[in-house]
Amino acid sequence: MTITFGLLIGFFVMVVTILQLTKRKDRSFTDYAVGGRSFDARFQAMSFLNTWYPGAMFTAFGGLAAASGVISFYVLVYSLLTVVLMYVMAQAVWTWGKHFDLKTQPDLFALRYNSRHIRTIAAVIGIISGIPWLVLGMQALGGLFQYMSLGKLGFTSAVILGVAVIALRQVWTVRMGMRGVVISDMAQGIVAYIIGTAVLIDLIIWLVNSKGIQLASLPASMFTLPGLGSKEGPLYVFSLILTGTVGGWCWPYIFVRLFTADSVHSLKKSAALAMPLSLLFGVALLIFGMLASGLPAVADQPNDVWFLASQEAGGVWLLGIAGMILLAASMGHIDGNIQATGAQIANDLFGNYRTLTHPQLIFIAKFGMVLLTALSAWLACLTLPALFSLAVLAYQGIIQLAVPQFLGIFWKKGNAAGAIAGMVLGFLTAVLLEAAFPELLGHTYGLSSGLIGLAVNLTVYVALAYLRPNSADEQLRIDALFQIAKKPANTEQRFDHVQAS
Repeated sequence: MTITFGLLIGFFVMVVTILQLTKRKDRSFTDYAVGGRSFDARFQAMSFLNTWYPGAMFTAFGGLAAASGVISFYVLVYSLLTVVLMYVMAQAVWTWGKHFDLKTQPDLFALRYNSRHIRTIAAVIGIISGIPWLVLGMQALGGLFQYMSLGKLGFTSAVILGVAVIALRQVWTVRMGMRGVVISDMAQGIVAYIIGTAVLIDLIIWLVNSKGIQLASLPASMFTLPGLGSKEGPLYVFSLILTGTVGGWCWPYIFVRLFTADSVHSLKKSAALAMPLSLLFGVALLIFGMLASGLPAVADQPNDVWFLASQEAGGVWLLGIAGMILLAASMGHIDGNIQATGAQIANDLFGNYRTLTHPQLIFIAKFGMVLLTALSAWLACLTLPALFSLAVLAYQGIIQLAVPQFLGIFWKKGNAAGAIAGMVLGFLTAVLLEAAFPELLGHTYGLSSGLIGLAVNLTVYVALAYLRPNSADEQLRIDALFQIAKKPANTEQRFDHVQAS
């Protein structure tokens, strides 16, 4: 335990030291919420990865690969497609963000649709949807500390310890805002996805050479996907990939990464850097999980594959390093979630209906982050049997932001009425299918409730775009917005009138 906990404490102290050395006073709410739009491609790439891939990648998705085989690769497919979307969205989103000082995802919605109320609706959907995943992330640390204690701690005690550690970490997130999140993401990301990938490759070599486990020796069931006649349905994998792809940039803590770069060039370059890192890490993790399924201990506890294989291969030293890697990934995801939610509480709820100064906005954001940390920590220490179901439902709900977001960026005809009505009806459709009519999902050939809600959402959005077209003045405003996205260098004075009311 001296070795395992010593490695965790050493890593924690290193991150806190980096944050202390780089701390500086925020000059404005923009500094606090998006780090002053000051980060280059390297910081952007690592910040995206450290927020995108949670610690559960090593347990839940490593366990899925160990238990079910190649179907687990859907997470890699949609992760790579999400990076492609970052490249495609970079020009318009960053340019609008810089020109109009946008700080959150609902800020973009309010600008594009010239609506104050859509900002509130988008913020509420994002905040509510993120809480179950935040609680799950904290609870996942319970398994980490249970293994780091070599079985000495019970699960409840381990969860409480994990929650206490991550709550302590939030002191620096609250104090430093987005700047602290991005800076710590660099250190945490190097540990989680560069050192982590090296450890995964080492474990793969150990499994092949020392244990004699190869892909060819695995059962055929590890290489099958649901098809016609399967319980899941032939569209199941398609549904997983599409939901993950369109949903990735709907999470507020992922979307805000588009505002923290110092230029469009840095944002696009970060996508080019994130792609190979994501590919190498994802392939190594999932191949490792499949090979490790050949270990007797993993067959009984697939979700613990990361810890079980590490301990068997390298004893307590490698187990401690594995714990440090998972802690690094978990901290990045949780920090990003809490920071983005605090910024939305200040900017899109309180600041949406009254004019607040920068110090007032920063104070409200910090207070909101403290409350969210306390609430999530309390919930994480409770036994909540429906929590995972709520987290799944949250993903089906959050993707309803995709229609007004992506069509709003790339199509000029959409309007506020269609965006609001589509989001609300799509969200209600997904919730009702999951909560009140789950038996209907057995007849959709594997399509999820979220995608069905998305179809309703899209239909309403497009229909109202043509049934209630924008006024001539509003269409001119939208045309000017799109012109700014095309020619950001020459539009500082010409299009000031397009700011949303």
